[in-house]
Amino acid sequence: MWISEARPLLRGYAYVLLAAALWAVSGTVSKYLFLGGVAPVQLVQLRTTIGCLSLLLWLGAGRRRLLAIDRKDLPYFLLLGLILAFAQFTYLYAISKIQVAAAILLQYQSPVIIAVYGFLFGGRRLSFNTLIAIFTAVGGCYLVVGAYDVDLISLNRAGIISGLASAAGFAWYTMKSESGMRSYAPWTVLFYALLFAGLACNIVHPPLAAFAGGYAARQWWGIAFIGIVGTILPFGFYNKGIVIIRSTRASITATLEPVFAGVAAYFVVGEVLGPVQMAGALLVMSSIFLLQIKQDPA
Repeated sequence: MWISEARPLLRGYAYVLLAAALWAVSGTVSKYLFLGGVAPVQLVQLRTTIGCLSLLLWLGAGRRRLLAIDRKDLPYFLLLGLILAFAQFTYLYAISKIQVAAAILLQYQSPVIIAVYGFLFGGRRLSFNTLIAIFTAVGGCYLVVGAYDVDLISLNRAGIISGLASAAGFAWYTMKSESGMRSYAPWTVLFYALLFAGLACNIVHPPLAAFAGGYAARQWWGIAFIGIVGTILPFGFYNKGIVIIRSTRASITATLEPVFAGVAAYFVVGEVLGPVQMAGALLVMSSIFLLQIKQDPA
């Protein structure tokens, strides 16, 4: 009986962990593109437009029923898209200004924002396990990315502010998308969020101007990777995870992204995690274990 009940929860955690891994790689690729001259506003336009069109083709090929929504819900999807565009721009802008790991650390303050908001305004109970998991996850991220280093103080102020803004945006997106998935499938919510995010990016920035950037072939591969593998797949998996394990546990589980980023850095550029950073990774994984000991309202 326990095994049958645990399987859906394990699947929910697996979805979120896979999303975190894909986001980690996407962040590194984004940094590569920024170093090559691509601007954050260009990458956001490219990312949301490619993601939206690719998802439209996939859904239109055999899942057209998932494109159907009630007209009265259009304001909801418009707001969700604007939130997603804001979260994407602030996150990518932070990556362009500061280290990828530091930007990830700042964004992953969102579990605290979600939990506190749910407690203050959503009438949700925070158990002792959830509280400990939140602080353990945030503390683990702090150690994994080496934020204890005094060099953090010298980071670009605009990048830090943008990173914190991305945390608020990601928290808001997580909570709003959760409410939408009470009525619609995760892929439906993601498509319309990307649709309105893409429209917003093509209004703020000249329509499709980013596609005329004259990028090299290797940059186009990176852009395509971010638009599909770094956007559609992780956000889709993340949404499916939220449906199963709810927003608080999903946002905390996703804090494994800095751990994945550290592992990727080891294999790609030979960076080695020190003892303190390894301790941080263990803290993050411990937070996920705490969440599974007792399933409480998230």
